[in-house]
Amino acid sequence: MLNGLYVMDLARFPDVYGDEERAAIEQQLQITAPPLAPAELTPALLADVDVLVTAWGGPQLTAELLAFASRLQLVLYGAGSVRSIVTPESWARGIRVTTANEVIAASVAEFTLAQVLYALKHGWRYVLGSRARHESLPRASNEPGADGSVVGLMSLGATGRATARLLGRHELTLQAYDPYVDPAVAADLGVRLVSLEELFATSDVVSLHAPVLPDTRKVVSAELLGSMKHDATLINTARGALIDEDALVSVLQERLDLFAVLDVTDPEPPLPGSPLFSLPNAVVTPHLAGTLNTERRRQGRLMAEELARFLAGEPLQHEVFESTQARSA
Repeated sequence: MLNGLYVMDLARFPDVYGDEERAAIEQQLQITAPPLAPAELTPALLADVDVLVTAWGGPQLTAELLAFASRLQLVLYGAGSVRSIVTPESWARGIRVTTANEVIAASVAEFTLAQVLYALKHGWRYVLGSRARHESLPRASNEPGADGSVVGLMSLGATGRATARLLGRHELTLQAYDPYVDPAVAADLGVRLVSLEELFATSDVVSLHAPVLPDTRKVVSAELLGSMKHDATLINTARGALIDEDALVSVLQERLDLFAVLDVTDPEPPLPGSPLFSLPNAVVTPHLAGTLNTERRRQGRLMAEELARFLAGEPLQHEVFESTQARSA
C-alpha cells in the first residue's frame, strides 16, 4: 500500500474530507501522519510520501519540497485550479495532479443557471424596487423571459461548459467568447462563437467564467459595459478582477436599465461603503456560487475515486496537464 499525507488549510479540511471520504481514501492509502498544514511538513515526513491528498491551501511543489519527496507520484487536489501548487519543477518530475475542478464547476453552473433565469424575469429588479418603495411594483411587461433570449458566456472552460449544458435545456440562444476553445466543442454544446464585442452588444445576459490572466484583468471595460443591450444583465461568478469596477459603477449609475449580479468582486468583499451596496441596479452575494460547507464532500469523494483509478492503472478522469492548465477555469 502506498503512503500518503493530508496537507492543506486545516480549517477547510473537514469540509472536503469528511469521515466517509477519509475512510474511502484510507482503504487505499496508508496515511502516515495526522492532517498537516504546509508549514508542518518536514523532510522526514516527505521522504516516505507517495501521494499528497490536499485542497485549498495545499503546499506548492517547489524544488525544495520535491528534493525531499523523492517518492511522490500523485497529488489529489480536492479543489479547483492547481495554479497555486504546480511548478515547472513538478511538471519536469512527472508528478501527476488531479483536481475536483469539475465538481466546483457544476456547482457554479447551477448557481449561474438560477441567476440567468431570474435575471430574464427581472427578479432582482422587482425585489430591490419594492424594497426601495416599500410596496410591490407592478409588472413592467418588458421582461425578456427565457424563450429565445440570448445568453452570452465569456469563456468555455470547465465552468462555462457546465453552464452551457444546463442552459441548453432551456429555450435560449447561447453564444460565447473564447479564443482558445475548439469550435467543435462549442458546436457540441449548441453555442455560437462570437467576438467579445458582439457578446456584450447582443446578449440579454452576459455571464463571466474566465480565469484572471494578464490579458483578462479588467477586460470588462467601460466600452464593453456601455455597449450592452437595453435591460441586459451582467453576472460574474468567476473573479472580480475581470471587471473594471470603477467603470462598472459609472455605467450602472448612468444606465439604470442595466443590472449586475456580482458573486465576486475586487477586492472581495467590497470595501465598506462601496457604491455596489447601494446601487439600485446591482446585487452583491458573498461568493456563493462554488461548493459550500458539506457540498465540498463531493470533492473529497472524487479524489477517492481518482485514487482508485490511479492504483488500478486506469486513466485519471480529472488529471491536469501542463499544456492545458494555464488557461483552465
